[in-house]
Amino acid sequence: MTNAEMTADEATLAHAAEAVHDGRLVVYPTETVYGLGANALDGTAVERVFEAKGRERENPVSLGVANVDAALLHTDPTETEIEFMHEFLPGPVTVLVDAGPEVPDVLTAGRSEVGIRVPDHPVALSLLRETGPLTATSANRSGAGSARRIEEIGEEVREACGAVIDAGELPGTESTVVNVSEGVIHRRGAGAEAIAAWLAEPEE
Repeated sequence: MTNAEMTADEATLAHAAEAVHDGRLVVYPTETVYGLGANALDGTAVERVFEAKGRERENPVSLGVANVDAALLHTDPTETEIEFMHEFLPGPVTVLVDAGPEVPDVLTAGRSEVGIRVPDHPVALSLLRETGPLTATSANRSGAGSARRIEEIGEEVREACGAVIDAGELPGTESTVVNVSEGVIHRRGAGAEAIAAWLAEPEE
């Protein structure tokens, strides 16, 4: 069984979803590395993510959703950004778009934009369908390496969580971060060449 085919049982997902609904943190797998999730629309829960990671508050966190339609409920993207999202999501891409009014300032570090992630991993997508938007940030202390295996996640982060979903070893490649409206790739990761080619195509 490949990592992409690995699933979590219903009890594990239900336990993780309950933790999120209670305002707690969860560790969940993505197609890149293990993520640290909390209710992304609950400012208090998002604060717990920053505390667990030791992350500076001026460093925003992305918002993970189950599909593009879910992203549209909490953002105000342009038609070009929507076209891009339908082309590349789900996948290892973080797309910067204008945030909706319900997205807390702590998530975006006070910026008008939020990074959108739709992880291409069956467990992550199943969890997101149960919980709604989750924080999409790596499950590690700031400055430490991202975790491909649960054992690589520091004890301090794991102890801050209400649930940990183990899906085995993950690929480890970072997502590509892109501002479609500006045609700028802020971080080159998985699929960056295809994204650059899409951005370079002239508009019809």
